[in-house]
Amino acid sequence: MRIRLAWHPHDRKNVISRPLDAQLKDLQNFLNRTILGAESAVYELVAALLASGHVLIEGPPGVGKTTLAKSLAAAVKGSFRRVQFTPDLLPADLVGYSLYRQDRESFEFIEGPVFTNLLLADEINRTSPRIQSALLECMNEAQVSVDGITRDLPDVFQVVATRNLRHGAGTFPLPAPQLDRFLISVSMSLPNRETRADILQQHADDPAPRHGDAGDESTGIVDLEALRYLQDEVRNIPVSAEISRYIVRLCDAIRAHSEIEAVISNRGAIAIMRFAQAIARIENHEAVFPDDVKRAFVPCVFHRLLGDEGEFGQDESNRRSAALRMLLEELRESVSVE
Repeated sequence: MRIRLAWHPHDRKNVISRPLDAQLKDLQNFLNRTILGAESAVYELVAALLASGHVLIEGPPGVGKTTLAKSLAAAVKGSFRRVQFTPDLLPADLVGYSLYRQDRESFEFIEGPVFTNLLLADEINRTSPRIQSALLECMNEAQVSVDGITRDLPDVFQVVATRNLRHGAGTFPLPAPQLDRFLISVSMSLPNRETRADILQQHADDPAPRHGDAGDESTGIVDLEALRYLQDEVRNIPVSAEISRYIVRLCDAIRAHSEIEAVISNRGAIAIMRFAQAIARIENHEAVFPDDVKRAFVPCVFHRLLGDEGEFGQDESNRRSAALRMLLEELRESVSVE
């Protein structure tokens, strides 16, 4: 059984080096400086981290998906592992395996890269659904079962996966249960012309390019202990009965819509609530407000409805994605708060 740490207000001065709000703000500022023109993606990624949720970052190549995940890892004082998903990947390459030690005449468990605080699953759709499914237990229960033995993952554990939606050759669809384990999907695209010029100038002015690494600038931005405390704070932000009913009405509106053939599961509804709690914490709200739910709605349900677009051409996929996002935004505004 995974046991969360119990934190109390008087513990804060003993384990946290700087005020929580200052660390949170510095984290957002650092990521925004690192990935220009991705303010919305940064906001959603940080909120998902506070909500203890996994993130699927989607977009074309070269827009900073991997760099954003690596920068987040560099900014948090914790462990980070990256796995490049390829067709020849094996489940043991992710979760670990038992190795027989002849000198000891016993088996030793060799931990896989999932035993970390932040796991970057780069191009997750480049490997088969069988391998993708190896992450299901890790993402849902924060544990790994190998050879009949269950091992807990770190108390702070987040999977950030990237998916390239432009080139479908050599990719595999993500199973619906896998998509449902992601708290949110984050969409990244090319920024406007002025921002792209700023990116070029940023690279031109850098005398020693780090090829996407965050470098030493991020060292010490967020303590791991502070992150644990923030995550516990998020889970304790009050959610009223009216807000819960509002979330259910939003999910029911999706099921009743004539143009959507999908249902948001209880896990999806809980994801909306948790993400709204994280947004409320970032905005310093004393409870979850309707605007927090509205901000959380589309990132939490979009990937659960869109599924995998690998079977469609690029133009058709773009049209379907844009149409679904617009439909969800209209639906969100049509459901009354009461």
